[in-house]
Amino acid sequence: MKRDFLNVSDLSKDEVLGVIDYAMELKKDKFKDQTLKGKSIGLIFMKPSTRTRLSFEVGVYQMGGQPLYISGSSTQISRGEDIKDTGRVMSRYLDGIVIRTYSHKEVVQLAEYFDKPVINALTDYLHPCQILADLQTIKERLGDVEGIKVAFIGDGNNVANTWLIAGGLVGFDVAVATPEGFEPSGKAVYEALKLSKKTGSKILITNNPMDAIRDADVIYTDVWVSMGQEGEKEKKEAFKEFSLNDELLGHVGKKVLVMHCLPAHKDEEISEDVFEEYASVIFDQAENRLHAQKALMSLLFK
Repeated sequence: MKRDFLNVSDLSKDEVLGVIDYAMELKKDKFKDQTLKGKSIGLIFMKPSTRTRLSFEVGVYQMGGQPLYISGSSTQISRGEDIKDTGRVMSRYLDGIVIRTYSHKEVVQLAEYFDKPVINALTDYLHPCQILADLQTIKERLGDVEGIKVAFIGDGNNVANTWLIAGGLVGFDVAVATPEGFEPSGKAVYEALKLSKKTGSKILITNNPMDAIRDADVIYTDVWVSMGQEGEKEKKEAFKEFSLNDELLGHVGKKVLVMHCLPAHKDEEISEDVFEEYASVIFDQAENRLHAQKALMSLLFK
């Protein structure tokens, strides 16, 4: 039976923790896992990418597979071919698909009609591969991911949505602070709350950054204006009190990890000084995309 990874909750709590542990092993031995030997993995990118493309191309190669980069503009999808037909055609050629695109519904439909694993490398709703790498980074730094508190400050975007669901699934607290009108998806909040009933994690949505960072172990941010969004000037004005800077961090009262999934717009969502102070953590996150995604592919393609 084929398995897809469209949402972090497509894995069980134990599987998420297992992926993190195995990723840490693969970080020490990059050619240890050859699960993809003889397999061809299509990497469909409808949006520009640096870390996602590099980490998946290198990861598939290190696991013995053939990565095939497919620009959205180079396929018939860009000319209106039905995603169902695309999925059925690609089923005849490929052993798996990694897709980075806009519409989450499109990825769900592709997975329905492609008969092998599909991995969501980013949609407008979720960014689950990023959070796997982030959880690996947190475990490397703090020793555990259960029982911690993650505070997300900024836009209630796909990364914020995924943090909420991951917290509810794995069992750590998540607080998201956004300006009014920029809260995370109600669907993601509902799923997080439902999952949290089993794990005991606490979920908080607030318009006050001070409430979110209280007792936090990790403070996380992302760009205020995501790729393809409009209204940049107005949005920046609304977010000016939601910047990770020395003043905000001074209210935490203890040493924390500051994380950013990159690319960073310095002196907007994070100050240059704070970014550089925590650069080693931030670039560990970027590196760990490679290792966490390899561990994920090993699970899905066994």
